[in-house]
Amino acid sequence: MAKPTNMKQQFFFLLTFLFTSFSHAQLVNIESKRMQTDSIRFVLRGDFSFSYDNYDGDYIYRIGSSLSTQVKSKDLKKIYFLLGNYNLIRSEAQDFQNTWFLHLRYNHKLSNLFRFEAFVQSQNNQLLAINSRNLIGAGLRFKLVSKDNIRLYLGNAYMYEEEKSDAFYTKEYNHRNSTYLTISATVAESNVSITNTFYFQPLYKDFSDYRILEQLKIDVPLSKVLNLYTLFDYYHDNITPSGESQFSSNISIGLGIKL
Repeated sequence: MAKPTNMKQQFFFLLTFLFTSFSHAQLVNIESKRMQTDSIRFVLRGDFSFSYDNYDGDYIYRIGSSLSTQVKSKDLKKIYFLLGNYNLIRSEAQDFQNTWFLHLRYNHKLSNLFRFEAFVQSQNNQLLAINSRNLIGAGLRFKLVSKDNIRLYLGNAYMYEEEKSDAFYTKEYNHRNSTYLTISATVAESNVSITNTFYFQPLYKDFSDYRILEQLKIDVPLSKVLNLYTLFDYYHDNITPSGESQFSSNISIGLGIKL
């Protein structure tokens, strides 16, 4: 009896859809990864997962891991932040996802208004046009508004980056500016939180070669430990390695747990 090829293809497509975290761009919203820990000096969070599925001789396996840690100085004015993750989804025939990301950041409080930041970042995604990106940068972060129900931050930094595209056989070294604005607000009665972050990253030599990332997140608490969130991402790259512009958008809904 012949194998139900169509059923197997649908099965693997469904697994990929369920387990793949769709990555549309090399621009990552670090603002959403920051840890608000007040006077806690050391925080470490991490996870690792592995799954293997075999359907009539055809297999697919997934490896996922993430690590985030933060260390504060005794005077709480210096913060060292490390973020990393690795994800692989592979079948006998192809990779559905093969990505890793590493970010190290230093934050120094100069006053109630100013923070100095320096960072290095490396990331790789074999399924994107720009499959490798490494950068180093430094800049200032401004706390414009800090109240119980609303916060507003503005940041500006210089970045030196290396970008590689195996698909188009290119490797570029660029000087890029990065400006971001993030605002978060909390509705007092319901504790619903809304956070929006906007990034604008043009090249210094050509401001028409820019990238935009906007992320909107809405958190709705359902109980003390459970919350419902909605996330909207929009990414636009005005000039890609192919010479054309590209954009992507994504909407996701999920449940979060706080213990």
